[in-house]
Amino acid sequence: MPEKPLLAQRYRLLTEVGRGGMGTVWHARDEALGRDVAVKEVILPHGFSDEEREIQHKRTFREARTAARLSHPGVVTVYDVVEEDGRPWIVMELIRARSLEQMIKQDGPLTPRRAAEIGRQMLSALMTAHEAGILHRDVKPSNVLVSDARSIRAVLTDFGIARAQSDATLTQTGMLIGSPAYIAPERARGRAAVSASDLWSLGATLYAAVEGKSPFERTEAMASLVAVLTEEPAPAPHAGPLAPVIAGLLRKDPDTRMTATEVGVMLDRILMQDSKATQVLGAFDVEPEVSRTEPDEPSDMPVTGQVMTPPEPDETVTDDARPVWLSGRNGNLAIAVVVVVIVIGLITLTLVL
Repeated sequence: MPEKPLLAQRYRLLTEVGRGGMGTVWHARDEALGRDVAVKEVILPHGFSDEEREIQHKRTFREARTAARLSHPGVVTVYDVVEEDGRPWIVMELIRARSLEQMIKQDGPLTPRRAAEIGRQMLSALMTAHEAGILHRDVKPSNVLVSDARSIRAVLTDFGIARAQSDATLTQTGMLIGSPAYIAPERARGRAAVSASDLWSLGATLYAAVEGKSPFERTEAMASLVAVLTEEPAPAPHAGPLAPVIAGLLRKDPDTRMTATEVGVMLDRILMQDSKATQVLGAFDVEPEVSRTEPDEPSDMPVTGQVMTPPEPDETVTDDARPVWLSGRNGNLAIAVVVVVIVIGLITLTLVL
């Protein structure tokens, strides 16, 4: 078996794990540190001029710098960037997880609770990026990795077209970057991306999570762009408590679109309410233990559900036809006193006689 290729005399390429329009992702082995990593190979479309290739290479190196500036559990960690065969390769954290797109295709739409949990982590990652002056510009289900563990971890990946707001624009004139069904209206009109543009894409992604696809997905890319610009999203019948969040994020005017802080509050409320409901339902999962006795061993304990009315102070309760003062321990003491009195009386009578 031929030996696997070695990148930059350090990273052993093992298997291909994903392929997109602008590159291929490999599972690799860092032989210097002895750990598994993911390596993104940038593959440019045919027909690019030398100038266009140079622009894309600069964009790729910028991607590495951009992602490396972010330290957040919801962002894939970038370890290294190297140049091989005249093009850049990005070495990243290897996350063994399916994309949200794969989850939807393989398992069907998510419950509102699970979608809210994933959306909350995506929002946190975007807020961290925005605070650092970084826009993602391609938020969509295929760029969200979700662990299948009991404790969900959602990671935003592929900052390949992310742009630091302080960087010079490298996007080519007339070239719209991103996925049409998830692009915000202002970007579809050719305007500059803003933080609210990423939030629109988050809203379309949450819609796809609970309904199976973006509300603007059409068979042709141009039809999707037209839908984004001119059509209101169809209602999301399976969104449940997420419906107002999705509606607020998919407002076409970025100035009236729901803010990240508002979205965070609403998602937290959904998750908190769901957690409380789960706790309440869990309280009925275990039946309380009830004292049970066999029929031939009568119990002094009242049967569950019966109401025991205490006797009035001047009433007596029959127990073997005896008054209450003769029952139980008090009755034994009273009888003993009577016997003693009788014996003393007999002795006194005998002495007198």
